[in-house]
Amino acid sequence: MFIIHLIFILIFLYVTITTLYLVILTGAAYLFEKKRALADKSLRMVVVIPAHNEALEIGKTISNAKNCHYPRESYAIVVIADNCDDETPSLAKSAGAVVVERTDTENRGKGQALDWFFKTKGGIYGSYDAIVIMDADTIMHPDFLNEASLSLSTPEVQVMQGYYGVSNPEDNWRTALSSAALNVFHHVRPAGRNRIGGTAGLKGNGMAFKTDILKRYGWPAYSIVEDMEFSMILLQDDILVHYNPDAIVYGEMATEKKQAETQRKRWEGGRFEVFKKFGLPLLKSWNKSKKQLQYLDGFMELFTPPLSLLVMGQLLFFVVSPFMFPYLFRLSIYCLLGTAFYVFSGLILKKASPFVWKSLFKAPFFILWKIPIYFKIVKKGNQNTWERTQRKSELEKKD
Repeated sequence: MFIIHLIFILIFLYVTITTLYLVILTGAAYLFEKKRALADKSLRMVVVIPAHNEALEIGKTISNAKNCHYPRESYAIVVIADNCDDETPSLAKSAGAVVVERTDTENRGKGQALDWFFKTKGGIYGSYDAIVIMDADTIMHPDFLNEASLSLSTPEVQVMQGYYGVSNPEDNWRTALSSAALNVFHHVRPAGRNRIGGTAGLKGNGMAFKTDILKRYGWPAYSIVEDMEFSMILLQDDILVHYNPDAIVYGEMATEKKQAETQRKRWEGGRFEVFKKFGLPLLKSWNKSKKQLQYLDGFMELFTPPLSLLVMGQLLFFVVSPFMFPYLFRLSIYCLLGTAFYVFSGLILKKASPFVWKSLFKAPFFILWKIPIYFKIVKKGNQNTWERTQRKSELEKKD
């Protein structure tokens, strides 16, 4: 009986600490102010697009990037055609991009392709002031490059993360819930983390770097969540990622169950691996640096579970506490209210559509759907193999 009580107490403690962290970030997000130069220096930039078999999307992505409200002579577009066996390279060239092709079937993955490019193709990007990285199925807001330039023109900003939203939020309840999730994960959390002195973290799309950073590092992260891994590497070297909510890109979210499962297994399984690698070193850095908050924040970002798991823990807390720990029942209610504050704030701050708000009623089904995914992650362990998610256009073509 003692062991059971101890396990529940540890769960309650974990749920309470991580919920409190999210509540603090949410409050801080309301006070966030982006860093940007007062005058636009119109930095010379190169937009890098890693692409693997993106023939159906690459032309639209390049065309969209070419229509930015930014001097056309001040930026170039480069496509890394990585292990492609379709028409991606030729279509990218026809659309006006510089194309570099990579063939290495033993080392597949976005991180590997980026690292190869930055370590071997300095002649292509080396003369530019800044580098933007975006995915091959991305809609770039017309003001993205201008906002990236303003952020990176600020002396203390070496790395910028824009807001990465959902391009198809109203396709169905699944994409609407994904949009709601990114409102908190890609806005509330980076804004709050920056506001308390932490790093916003990289989100894999809509990222911008001063060129010297990528000349120095390449892309030293090869995991299935290479963006999060690189964020932690930069943090350990005291380089913070700064968030700019007005530098906006939109990516496609999975519309069908199989697509969504592939994404979730990659994101959440990879997240656990990054925690195992960087969690303890970040705590040690926090202790050695006279308690600098950026390291503790980095640890807490990795320590906090996916929202679905947190809510499951909170509900367990709520159901069990009246019988086993009645003195903690009120705390369980506060935790649920804290999560509601966190989620609703994301939708409020990002002005979510009524359709996205209504999708929250589907959240219990979404949580139930994710339970088997977590069991698969635990059962199979770390599968550090990149697996491409099918695009909506590919599914429509099959139909």
